[in-house]
Amino acid sequence: MAQKMTGADMVIQALKDQGVDTVFGYPGGAVLPIYDAIFNQNGIRHVLARHEQGAVHAAEGYARSTGKPGVCLVTSGPGATNAVTGLTDALMDSIPIVVLTGQVPTFMIGSDAFQEADTVGITRPCTKHNWLVKETSKLASTVHEAFHVATTGRPGPVLVDIPKDVQFATDDYTPPAKADLGHYQPQVKGDLETITELVEAIEQAERPIFYTGGGVINSGPAASQLLRELVGATGFPITSTLMGLGCYPASGESWIGMLGMHGLYEANMAMHGCDLMINIGARFDDRITGVLNAFSPDSRKAHIDIDPSSINKAIRVEMPIVGDVAHVLEDLLNVWKARGRKTNSAAVKKWWGQIDEWRKVECLKFEQKGKVIKPQHALARLEALTKKHDRYITTEVGQHQMWAAQYLGFEDPNRWMTSGGLGTMGYGFPASIGVQMAHPDALVINVAGEASWLMNMQEMGTAMQYRLPVKQFILNNERLGMVRQWQELLHGERYSESWSESLPDFVKLAEAFGAKGILCSDPDTLDDAIMEMITYDGPVLFDCLVEKHENCFPMIPSGKAHNEMLLGEADTQGVIDAKGSVLV
Repeated sequence: MAQKMTGADMVIQALKDQGVDTVFGYPGGAVLPIYDAIFNQNGIRHVLARHEQGAVHAAEGYARSTGKPGVCLVTSGPGATNAVTGLTDALMDSIPIVVLTGQVPTFMIGSDAFQEADTVGITRPCTKHNWLVKETSKLASTVHEAFHVATTGRPGPVLVDIPKDVQFATDDYTPPAKADLGHYQPQVKGDLETITELVEAIEQAERPIFYTGGGVINSGPAASQLLRELVGATGFPITSTLMGLGCYPASGESWIGMLGMHGLYEANMAMHGCDLMINIGARFDDRITGVLNAFSPDSRKAHIDIDPSSINKAIRVEMPIVGDVAHVLEDLLNVWKARGRKTNSAAVKKWWGQIDEWRKVECLKFEQKGKVIKPQHALARLEALTKKHDRYITTEVGQHQMWAAQYLGFEDPNRWMTSGGLGTMGYGFPASIGVQMAHPDALVINVAGEASWLMNMQEMGTAMQYRLPVKQFILNNERLGMVRQWQELLHGERYSESWSESLPDFVKLAEAFGAKGILCSDPDTLDDAIMEMITYDGPVLFDCLVEKHENCFPMIPSGKAHNEMLLGEADTQGVIDAKGSVLV
């Protein structure tokens, strides 16, 4: 017999039936019935963020570190509009989150009521799909469908807009098994003929490379495991985008580092010079390709992706394979093994010789001298002192983000949370809260810049309230570091509005929230300060004063090809032309 309940209770029951244990949110008038339902149960934890943007980023951090969908609950009007940045961030990076928004009563929609906004209209471009539920009888089924859409195919954010009268009304609850999940059933198995063509290319390739992205991680742990098996068996070099770090271990024999605008010299050179590029779960975005007509011009390209719209969007490929990464890799391995596990081993050995020559450039080499901490040194020491811990890293956006990607090594997927596609300053701190909620006993560190961190600093209140021992490792150069670097390269060192003249005392700020503050400006005391941060059982705000005008290298100047890289101590004047400056 059908169970009758209010719309608000339906929401909570649907979340429980979907396996949700944590919701990040902020109450308001249009969601008070749902918050009342939260009050009357104990199965779901609610985390009170200090801003709706923070709540969505926390849900993203939770999702990315667990592989499960993150859930967020916010009110109508400004609650929903404050969530837009997080929704767009999740859409760009393919993160499964379900955002539930309150709405004014159905009979008031369109009347410019208090805290009314066209949430569905506003969020249509920045969600995978969204719904306005006008009937309580359809509410539970819609929530179940939302989880299906968010987690199936290419993951992404979805939004369910729930008017207040729908929350109060009573109707029959629809369990997941009886829910209408619509017609969304993405293809997971790849075309066997094209997979066989790729296997033939693998057997013959002289200069092959695996180019991997966030799609490997999104596919689940089996995809990363199959990738490792394939790379180990073929002996081909592997690189990754910013979003794919950890899908193959940084300590692995075939790892040649991250590629892209601030990727490693050897990775970018190998991508440029390869004759077979196997793209697995990456989308050929502009931070990777550089100028399109000079991107790896002499290679045959395969592209494995569950999203058909991502294939042939930016770069034309000879072997398009639509399907889930894990399924395709399983079939690829089976076909390759059945045909005798062949590769052009002599040519591949020669190819590795060339890569080793590029490695000799030592593109990440730096020298720590004097009494000012270099940001590279700060992250190298953070890596050395934390790598043996059960560690999760989040970042904000800017120079520190790129240095973190360069100097921190990731052995497993779901350990690295950063804003890739949208480049959202303010992402890292709330994301670290979501990660810590999911992994209460782990060491969670947010690598930040002082400017980015201040964008969502209010979440320190959340960290304190829920006793979350998140570590905020701020590389403080008193500058908008990446903006300043671009101004140096593009605008004749005219540093317009790229520094902060009134930064807070971060130690006192931490103490004002009840957290621990640590200030370090001396390289000789850096290790001890980092250890103090790690061992403190509570939130820490670590203010690491670093070199103010350090540039992030290596770098592909915008508008240039992959093989035209700037290395450390390069002359930065005039390296980006008028055409390239448009692309920054």
